[in-house]
Amino acid sequence: MTVKEAVVSNAVGLHARPATFFIQKANEYVSSIWVEVEDSRVNAKSLLGVLSMGIIQGTTIRLMADGPDEKEAIQGLVKVLADDRVD
Repeated sequence: MTVKEAVVSNAVGLHARPATFFIQKANEYVSSIWVEVEDSRVNAKSLLGVLSMGIIQGTTIRLMADGPDEKEAIQGLVKVLADDRVD
């Protein structure tokens, strides 16, 4: 299992379009991937799950991946989170 903390840079956080891009990226990987904020954990491949977290700009989240491409998955998702463009 690979675990990494990341800060959400996007001005609107993980809402609407940025969340959709995040989910699409997560679904490119075979590994199981989770997003954790404080005591809540959701499937990173679930739009409803990610949106339910209410993740805003500046939030530190924990990404966890388990599977054959777990390291690549974490690296790819960290890049998506670091994108501070408002889409």
